[in-house]
Amino acid sequence: MNLVDTLTQSFNDAMGALVAAIPTLIGALVILLIGWIVGRFVGGVVTNLLSRADADKWFSKYAGGVYGSNTNAMAPTRLIGTLARWLIYLVFFIAAANYLGWPQVSALLNDFIAWLPNLVAAVVIVIAAPVLGQILRTTIEASSQGLGSGSAAILGRLVQIGVIVFGVMAALYQVGIASDLINTLFLGIVAATALALGLAFGLGGRDVAGDITRAAYEATRSANIPDAAARPASTPPPAPRDAGGQSA
Repeated sequence: MNLVDTLTQSFNDAMGALVAAIPTLIGALVILLIGWIVGRFVGGVVTNLLSRADADKWFSKYAGGVYGSNTNAMAPTRLIGTLARWLIYLVFFIAAANYLGWPQVSALLNDFIAWLPNLVAAVVIVIAAPVLGQILRTTIEASSQGLGSGSAAILGRLVQIGVIVFGVMAALYQVGIASDLINTLFLGIVAATALALGLAFGLGGRDVAGDITRAAYEATRSANIPDAAARPASTPPPAPRDAGGQSA
């Protein structure tokens, strides 16, 4: 077989494989087209539902002080609608890969979809943690004015930082980054916080606890003294009498 025959045979084989694969390719394209239509429809429905629920308004109300001008770019209606649309796209991508006989691609997309909820949860935690920290800080500062403006501001700031730190740790744990390290750090922070609170209340509040106990004791004692003074003296029992009616 000469070179011309070899090239002719290779071209014929390639064209035959291409012609045989055309129906499969058309079927995969039809699946992707249906997925594109369904994804855009579902994404639009989710966006409209969230818009009617005023999700952007509530998010701007509580997150405006944290994200500022970036609040509009992080609108929940847009983010969740886009997420729903691409989730539908991925499902139809898997269907097209199975139809084409690409098990590796299908397995890869299945693994990604199985991991996707963890990613979504991590993103939600990262976005919500600063907002929750700001709300708690404002609440603490408003309710702790009796401690003084400086103490209330410090306490509120510490709570805000603590919420953000725990949020970041929870997000990293959700995506599976250094899970063992996150568990160790979390236990260490909880133990250190409990120890610090115990020492603060045990040492710093020792005098206060003594004053409270002493005041309660004095109040109880002063309440018992008038009762003892007001109690009538006991009368002696009558003397026994003899048979003639005379006292013994």
